[in-house]
Amino acid sequence: MSVRKLKPITSAQRFRVVNGFDAITTDKPEKSLLAPKKRSGGRNSQGKMTMRYIGGGHKKKYRIIDFKRNKTGIPAEVKTIEYDPNRTAFIALLNYQDGEKRYIIAQNGLQVGQNVVSGEKGIAPEIGNAMPLSEIPLGTIISCIELRPGQGAVMARSAGAFAQLMARDGKFATIKLPSGETRMVLAACMATIGVISNSDHQLIVSGKAGRSRWLGRRPRTRPVVMNPVDHPMGGGEGKSSGGHPRSRNGIPAKGYRTRSKTKASNKYIVERRKK
Repeated sequence: MSVRKLKPITSAQRFRVVNGFDAITTDKPEKSLLAPKKRSGGRNSQGKMTMRYIGGGHKKKYRIIDFKRNKTGIPAEVKTIEYDPNRTAFIALLNYQDGEKRYIIAQNGLQVGQNVVSGEKGIAPEIGNAMPLSEIPLGTIISCIELRPGQGAVMARSAGAFAQLMARDGKFATIKLPSGETRMVLAACMATIGVISNSDHQLIVSGKAGRSRWLGRRPRTRPVVMNPVDHPMGGGEGKSSGGHPRSRNGIPAKGYRTRSKTKASNKYIVERRKK
């Protein structure tokens, strides 16, 4: 993983930092694993804007990712490491021994030609292998974690993300999540060994406003320059402060807790994330 700083031949290039794409091995995706991706532009079926600041952007095709890793006991060879426009992490194309092809989220250090496998018994805890939390050694760095058995990975899926398996007690395993939260998850849930690829993603600097437009993001209006009818922080003469930071609905920001005290999953949280 590396990043490149461009020469300042234009104002936009002066501060731009781009991905080096060292790990990428091909620019042609597997056609059988592509699906169309429709854009709404933030409009509903009547054509009315229901989500602000969305629209435009480059046309994309969705890559069908295997988050469940439910093809157990069959080794697969890593054929390519590819860029995916729909996520921050890179993806890996697997060729299974029975001929099937699937995409998975690539882990740091996953190499073309390497074999990976998923399953319960007799699987080595090596990078790219998927196994239940009950079979993973304590202290292992993991990613792509299920919250419910058979649901598919929902936690620690973005670039550079990882969690750590801390303990096991009965049918539950305790894991420390990327947010800093320590939480109990059923030990039957699957997880993948290793850190998610493209950990340098956080170092990328777009350099110009146009790149946000390529990603489908339209300009965002600051609340303090709105009128009082549009936002609680709007109004006032000149550059007034705007009052206490809060959302358009009046919910305070910066430290105000919105999580329900009676939420059913509270009992599984051992330690809350740091502020």
